[in-house]
Amino acid sequence: MKISSAATKNTSSASQPKHKLSTQDQALILRFSDMLWVESGLSKNTLLAYQNDISTFAGWLNNKNSQLTQATHKDLHNYLVERISSGMKARSSARLLSSLRRLYQYLIRENIIAKDPSAQIVSPKLGRSLPKSLTEHDIELLLAAPDTSQHLGLRDRAMLETLYASGLRVSELICLKTSQINLRQGVLRITGKGNKERLVPLGEEAQHWLEKYLSEARPELLKHLRCNAVFITRRAAAMTRQAFWYLIKRYAQHANISKPLSPHVIRHAFATHLLNHGADLRTLQMLLGHSDLSTTQIYTHIARERLKEIHAKHHPRG
Repeated sequence: MKISSAATKNTSSASQPKHKLSTQDQALILRFSDMLWVESGLSKNTLLAYQNDISTFAGWLNNKNSQLTQATHKDLHNYLVERISSGMKARSSARLLSSLRRLYQYLIRENIIAKDPSAQIVSPKLGRSLPKSLTEHDIELLLAAPDTSQHLGLRDRAMLETLYASGLRVSELICLKTSQINLRQGVLRITGKGNKERLVPLGEEAQHWLEKYLSEARPELLKHLRCNAVFITRRAAAMTRQAFWYLIKRYAQHANISKPLSPHVIRHAFATHLLNHGADLRTLQMLLGHSDLSTTQIYTHIARERLKEIHAKHHPRG
């Protein structure tokens, strides 16, 4: 199935989900995606996640000679039971149910169906997992891993320094444009989820490496070609999420860091280290670009564990 709409015009690089769907369900998913894009301003990745969840369910219904508008409470229940029985984790099944709920609320609102089949289906309970993080020593080893005498190594050092200094999402980092950087003021202008803009300070160290990369390595990588992305490959194209993930894995191995590592882990390290050094949750919320403080509050668990360690180590009766 090919899904194309105003909401996903710029998603050609991402693989679209393919399922055997009826023509009616394809059109319905298209309309729903347009609504999400227009009303909620969701990111490309979030829209694709909604499309995939709903398309998979629609394909399951199609195999039972049914469609999205004909689905019953029993259909949704049986589908979720099947997915969970096949190994789907609680967090994924909760997201799936959330996608379907939003679809059916939209269909109710548009008077396409009269009864919401997702009503009274209980979401699976999610454990509150602590984000994985790195110690400050780990970070120092990782940042020092690239060979900055090489153009690509200088680029990688600037990317890692920028990520750790700013706590950007990996999508925000690889999509960073030269017009979003103000080196004189030492800030980045970031457009995050929901098209919300925030200013993020760089710090002296990241500012130094970013300025060095922009003046020395980037012009050599461009080779007189044009690209408005800050971090580019040897082919003068924007860095991809997958390529950066691979780089981090390689540098972690080089630095003898055995912990699971990804760009998101570095974002968590940014948040955790700020809290450990006295930052408050409201400041952290703004820097991370969280729309709701409750999302940021998970880091209080990490800060609490850190306080326990300090108490146990330094208190005479610890």
